[in-house]
Amino acid sequence: MDKEVTGYIEKQKSPQKEICQKLRKIIFKTFPNIAEEMKWGVPSYGDGRYYFVALKTHVNLGFSLKGLTKKEQEQFDGGGKTMKHLEFPSLKEIDEKKIAKLLKLVMKK
Repeated sequence: MDKEVTGYIEKQKSPQKEICQKLRKIIFKTFPNIAEEMKWGVPSYGDGRYYFVALKTHVNLGFSLKGLTKKEQEQFDGGGKTMKHLEFPSLKEIDEKKIAKLLKLVMKK
């Protein structure tokens, strides 16, 4: 685990801090050997395939759209052309199985 990422998470207020911790845990549970680094000022995984960012009212978990069909892209929020995200205002919105499934979908492409 990257020390800079740990520092980023530790600086967050609640509930964003706990949401970031949970998302990080899900990412490593899904891909135990995935590369973790700070990129674009936020925690990034798998050579930029995923990221999360703590915002004022929620945390976004971002996914690369590279290779995804239009239908697959509809599972995410946002209007980005290369990345889209899922939004988590609290821990209870986190569906670990759904997130793991989407992480695997993006990794296959």
